[in-house]
Amino acid sequence: MDEVFGRRDMITPARLKDLSAKSDAAGFVQLGSHLGAIALSGAALIYTWGSWWAVPVFVVHGTLLNFLYAGQHEMSHWTVFKTKKLNEIFGRLFGFVLFYPRDFDQIQHFAHHRYTQDWEGDGELARDRYSLTSYLLWVLGPTYWYTRARRILRFSFGIVSEPYIPESRKPEVIREARWHLAGYALIAFVSVLTGSWLALQLWLLPMLALKPVHQLQNTIEHLGLPHVDTITENTRSTRTNAVMRWMAWNMQYHTAHHAFPGVPCYKLPELHKTIFVEKGRKPQAMTYLGFQWAVVKAFWNGRTEADYSDDKIWISDDTDLEPVAPRVRA
Repeated sequence: MDEVFGRRDMITPARLKDLSAKSDAAGFVQLGSHLGAIALSGAALIYTWGSWWAVPVFVVHGTLLNFLYAGQHEMSHWTVFKTKKLNEIFGRLFGFVLFYPRDFDQIQHFAHHRYTQDWEGDGELARDRYSLTSYLLWVLGPTYWYTRARRILRFSFGIVSEPYIPESRKPEVIREARWHLAGYALIAFVSVLTGSWLALQLWLLPMLALKPVHQLQNTIEHLGLPHVDTITENTRSTRTNAVMRWMAWNMQYHTAHHAFPGVPCYKLPELHKTIFVEKGRKPQAMTYLGFQWAVVKAFWNGRTEADYSDDKIWISDDTDLEPVAPRVRA
């Protein structure tokens, strides 16, 4: 995924090369802090289980688990570690935890980057257009988890219908799904055999229940923006705090990421500053809750995503949108 989907006149080649340098040390700082936080919240959850203190700990733990996808996403880009194999090892582990096999995620996500906001090619747009009901079911988690579980089962039976998956790669996603299914079955067998509830307590229940928090990030990045091939118009960044940026591996700088996906997550703040702030430009951006409220209002009274033009912004809180990139020269 080293291909650049951005505009080369937004940054000098030398600066882009500098920002694209990967570091095992920086990668382990991000990875270690996230896994360390999960270890602490997990220990706290065991200690407080059965008391009211377990409720906030459960929320924190489940949220941290779900945001492991930010790490999986970055490792699918091979950008977290300089040592390439580390990206694959941890990416596969995270994919197993999240019911999101890595090979499939890479294929879908590459299609998303190459064909962002293209209904025919974007892997993330292989869905029906949202209504308020279908959107809320996705944000709250029921349809999200249903599609994840169903896909692993379907692939395990050799049924791969996604149009963005090449024929040459279908055997590997089938094999990957079967390994995942075998792993989940083994965990279930051991849990029943030992009478242990740890897999439910520390993994499945908090992860399933707290998906809505992670969906705040998943849904804000493109919905309501034009279905055009200009990254600075079809991608949204997020205005939030430092804790959320740490937990999401800086994916709130999403426009910068889409413009130059080869830049590691720990350098995205610098990239954002270089291509936007220093040039007096700004990407589309909203807050998490501001975006969700705008979406609910947009879908109110029976309206659906199909009621809005594909070539215009229909979710925004900015009444004075400024240019975000140089115009294409004739």
